[in-house]
Amino acid sequence: MNNFSPTTPAEIVSEPSPLVIPRAQHSISRRLIDEDALKILYRLHRHGYRAFLVGGCVRDLLLGRTPKDFDIGTNATPSQIKRLFSNCFLVGRRFRLAHIHCANGKIIEVATFRRQPRPEEIPAEPTQQFRFVENVFGTPAEDAFRRDFTINALFYDIATFAVLDYTGGIADLHSRTLKVIGQPEIRFREDPVRMLRAIELAKRLDFTMDDKLIQGLHACATFIADAAPARIRDRIFELAQRGVLGTILREAAAFGMLAPLLAGYQGHEATFALLERLDERSAAGVPTEEPMLLAALFLERFLAESPPHNSVVNALKITNELLQPHCQYFRIAHGIRHQAQEILITVGRLLRGPGARGARRLLVHPFFAPALELLSLWSLDHAVLEALIRSWQNEPLSGEKNMQENAPQQSPKRSGRSRRRRRNRRKAPGACSTSALPSPSRSPES
Repeated sequence: MNNFSPTTPAEIVSEPSPLVIPRAQHSISRRLIDEDALKILYRLHRHGYRAFLVGGCVRDLLLGRTPKDFDIGTNATPSQIKRLFSNCFLVGRRFRLAHIHCANGKIIEVATFRRQPRPEEIPAEPTQQFRFVENVFGTPAEDAFRRDFTINALFYDIATFAVLDYTGGIADLHSRTLKVIGQPEIRFREDPVRMLRAIELAKRLDFTMDDKLIQGLHACATFIADAAPARIRDRIFELAQRGVLGTILREAAAFGMLAPLLAGYQGHEATFALLERLDERSAAGVPTEEPMLLAALFLERFLAESPPHNSVVNALKITNELLQPHCQYFRIAHGIRHQAQEILITVGRLLRGPGARGARRLLVHPFFAPALELLSLWSLDHAVLEALIRSWQNEPLSGEKNMQENAPQQSPKRSGRSRRRRRNRRKAPGACSTSALPSPSRSPES
């Protein structure tokens, strides 16, 4: 049994009344909304559908922040949305969404309002239940109460330019409080990644978690291990790009969530400090690549287990033991793991100093630059390494000069066209040399 029809006018009238904040009483202007998102909202509205900005973009606009993206909610079904937009593609097997592709590779996500199904609606076949539960369409009020946090359940109505609040999100924005909609334990069991999102939102927005949320995080911390590894990996990398990973992992460790989050990973303060240095680098506009992030996660343990004068073979063995279980669990490609290993091993060689054997070859190693940068970030909280870092930073130019001076001198190239070398023709079997033939001017008869 499916309920894939949009809400009817009778349902809209009977839904709970929201707190309505008219345009004169809030700060959201259409000038602040993405132009393509506005066009989609207007087209849905013109064809008789309800069209709202939903989720984090409304929250950020009310806080005076620039939204990362603009998501749209509507009572039009995915197939109806597709008929309205020729550039629409339906995605998602468990949660059907409409992606509208705009210029410059931009994608606007449009979702139909959902609701929790009634028990009698759930199919008897277990394999069909999960997909059905995620695709029962409902009203805006029902959709709001399915969301994770009150501040993410605010809607902006393009028809009236008003903000609609069904869950008390406006009051929580004013008090800068993060609250879960419903019981935290139930919501975190439904989707364990919500716990990571709660920590991220509280830190990124500088909000205070309410007591029920904090208790729920402590009680459900181990359930984060039930989340799909691919989702966790994507989320961790996204946090690194946003420049908040170090703070988030430190907080996750405080809730007892770090080991179940990262497949048994044990992080310590020195690693969290290094990740925060990487976050500062990301905030300055230098993106963090996954090999660098992976090397940073395991640098502290690598330095503890591999002394500077360890052989490359032993260092390679140690990096394998550190990285392989993590990369296997998160399905990280061998190429990414190999690059992280090279960075860690090169860091170990840098610790020997510029005067060590093989230092000149190290200067032209392809992983010299990322390894030196990682060690430089580590040295910001380990002052004993500052002199070593400076010596390496001053070394490459002189090292390249010495290599050029000691390089064998090549003879200058000849100008003009090179002469073609004459090839000797193969002699036929039994043929004699032309030098053995008599000269015409010296014949025997003469």
